[in-house]
Parts: sequence; structure tokens; C-alpha cells
Amino acid sequence: MKCLTHQWQKVRASNITLIIGALLCSANHIALASTQVYSHKNANGTVVFSDAPLVNGQMVRTSYQAQYGRPVARSSCLGLGSEAMNKRAQLLGKTIEAAATAHKIDAKLLKAVAQVESCFDRKAVSKVGAQGVMQLMPATARELGVTDSFNARQNINGGAQYLAQMLKRFKHDHRLALAAYNAGPGAVEKHEGVPPYPETQNYVKKVLVLYSKSLD
Repeated sequence: MKCLTHQWQKVRASNITLIIGALLCSANHIALASTQVYSHKNANGTVVFSDAPLVNGQMVRTSYQAQYGRPVARSSCLGLGSEAMNKRAQLLGKTIEAAATAHKIDAKLLKAVAQVESCFDRKAVSKVGAQGVMQLMPATARELGVTDSFNARQNINGGAQYLAQMLKRFKHDHRLALAAYNAGPGAVEKHEGVPPYPETQNYVKKVLVLYSKSLD
């Protein structure tokens, strides 16, 4: 009888552990689902809302981005063959050229960024919420005056403007400018080079390989 009582106590303890675990898991999901909204004023005095706080003039991104870098919209490239990729690129070719000319940057570099970011998918959305061809975060898009990130012309123009800013800021060092486009200029300055984030390091390599091939 004592043996049966002991086994029953073990079963009850096990069930209680499972229930507590389930409650903690649910609490974590609720915490992840809730998104805090921050606000700050930009250089023009306009109040801008974002999903990240402003610290020392830089928006602090999620812990994932801070540890790994910003992921690109990989799902937009799944199952996409070279023919389909070229077709997308051709459809946006003139828009990319115009944006590059307007912001005085190399159209081939801008095109390489667009390909790595979204495979030229104007409807792309990454798992961290970056949108459109150039994968602009909502707060960044607002800072750049982009009102519709799924409008290819607006999005590409905004991406070209931001890339031009990063190139100027890092004295036209392509590696640093691309790293800043992905992880933010604050991260590049903090690490005095390409940040040690897997996403960012792979991103820079991929863009530069495509850019180099386009120059051949």
C-alpha cells in the first residue's frame, strides 16, 4: 500500500510539473506576441513611431537582430529559378537605375542588394517585419519618407537613399556600408568594422559576390 501511495505522489508531482511548464510556455508566447511601440522626433521634428527604442541616436533592434543581424526575406527566393529571377530583375531594372541615378550610387550595387534582400519581390516580408524589395523596416521607411513599402518605386528609392547615406557615412567602403544597411550604422561603429553577426557577415559576402560578378 505504501508503494502505491508513493507512486501516486510521483504521478501527481509529474503532472504538476507539466502544468507549470505549460503555463510558463503560454506566458512566454503572450509576451512575445505583445509589441511595444516607441516614439521619437526625427531631424525635421516629426514624431516617428517604431518597434524599437532610440538609444544614443540609434534604434535598438530586437535581441535576435542584435545577436545575429537582420535576416533577409528568404521565403521570397524559395523555388525561384534563374529564369524567374532574371524576369523579376528586368521588370524592376529601370526603377533601380532611376533610383541609383537619383542618389548617385552604382546601380549594379543597388541591384545586388535588392537580389539578396528579397530576390526582387515587391511583396516580400521578412520574419522581423522588413518589407518590400529593399526590405525596409517600418521605422526606417518612415524616416525615408516611404509611405507604401510595397510600392516598388517608393521602396527602391528609399533603399537607394539609405544605401547612399551609409556609403557617405563610411567613406564609400562597400563592406561597411552594406553591413550598416543590414545591421545599422551603430553596430558597425561599435564593432569598428563588419559586426560579428552571422546574418550580417553572410549578407555582406553575398552582395559583394553578386556585385563583383556584375562587373565582369
